[in-house]
Amino acid sequence: MRSTVGAFLAFSLLGACHTTVDSLGYDDSRLRPLTGPASYPNPFHEVLGKGETEIAGRLADSFNQLFYGNPNTEAIYFPAGPEQAFILDVLHGDVRTEGIGYAMIIAVELDKRDEFDRLWRYAKAATQYPSGPNQGYFLSYCDAASGTVPCVDPFGLEQFVMALIFAHDRWRSDGAIDYQADAWTWLNLMRHKEEQNGGVVDGVTNTFDAATKLVFDVPHTSAAGYTRPSVEMPAYYELWSQATGDPFWNDAAAAARTYWQRSGNPTTGLLPTRATFDGTPVPGSDTFASEGYRMQLNMVLDHVWFGAEPWEIDESNRLIGFFAGAGIDSYGRQYTLDGTLLDPLHDPSLVAVNGATALAATRSERADFMNATWNLSLPTGPARYYAGLLNMLSFLVLSGQFRVY
Repeated sequence: MRSTVGAFLAFSLLGACHTTVDSLGYDDSRLRPLTGPASYPNPFHEVLGKGETEIAGRLADSFNQLFYGNPNTEAIYFPAGPEQAFILDVLHGDVRTEGIGYAMIIAVELDKRDEFDRLWRYAKAATQYPSGPNQGYFLSYCDAASGTVPCVDPFGLEQFVMALIFAHDRWRSDGAIDYQADAWTWLNLMRHKEEQNGGVVDGVTNTFDAATKLVFDVPHTSAAGYTRPSVEMPAYYELWSQATGDPFWNDAAAAARTYWQRSGNPTTGLLPTRATFDGTPVPGSDTFASEGYRMQLNMVLDHVWFGAEPWEIDESNRLIGFFAGAGIDSYGRQYTLDGTLLDPLHDPSLVAVNGATALAATRSERADFMNATWNLSLPTGPARYYAGLLNMLSFLVLSGQFRVY
């Protein structure tokens, strides 16, 4: 496993929490309670007719395999000393903030506080930049044409923040970890990193572009003007606005939804891995590929939690229609945006998220895609990391268990 940044050091630039009271009487050092939907669809039960006990058993079995299964063939969660744990991308042999963040979301959704706390301690201690212009950001690994490269990936950071806010709402912040204070710390960092650094230093920028409200591909001047559909998470931003009272996050949610519409192919629904802020695909990242599968989960969460964007239903129908036309049991994993097959492998990661996408679709094939997700076995072997996480998250969506806390 590649080494990551050394031990966490406390630092003053990120630690300042507000103490004023706003005009509505809220103490803005505190997160406001979240409000989710009144109910959550459970297509495994409502569409496929699976029993609640059977669904709960599958969820428990999946969690136990991913977190506590055979460490050589099943688990991706590994203890690191008495109080920490990490998620291992077994295939590439590295630790990614994407995986830690997703696992923290899974842990808080399933009320697994010990696992959550271990993962967050590890993230701060082992992956956080302790000093320099990137101080407070987290070192991860990103996919590149030549393999994996070190990067400051905003995707994992966004998962961390959402997980911390959920943890505060579910468990409160009076234990060993102050989830509320940590959430504020990284909410402030994402918007105000340049201010904390006294300007753009060594190319390091804020996570969000102040003008467009979109997330940079990475927080660096080299990524000016472009982002990834998979790192735009409007459902999260709506909740961040609720928690903080900051209208910036409402604007970011609206910007993300508009960006998706600009980026997606109007016929196939397929989105590129990367695109400029105006939706133009970035050369070299202009195909539908594995990293982009995460966008479909982001979109379905926005539909389930807020349901305010008709385009998301239309987009789900386009995607489901395209993959149904390519063969529900045989479609490939990588395509040009207009639908030319580039890689014929039938990837369980995509099978999982297509089942979740079917929740927001109205096409007749939707049940077939949900059933394909239900029938997936949790992956084993070297490629179990990404497919396992997307399987687990899609299962949470389709069982009505990916909830606002």
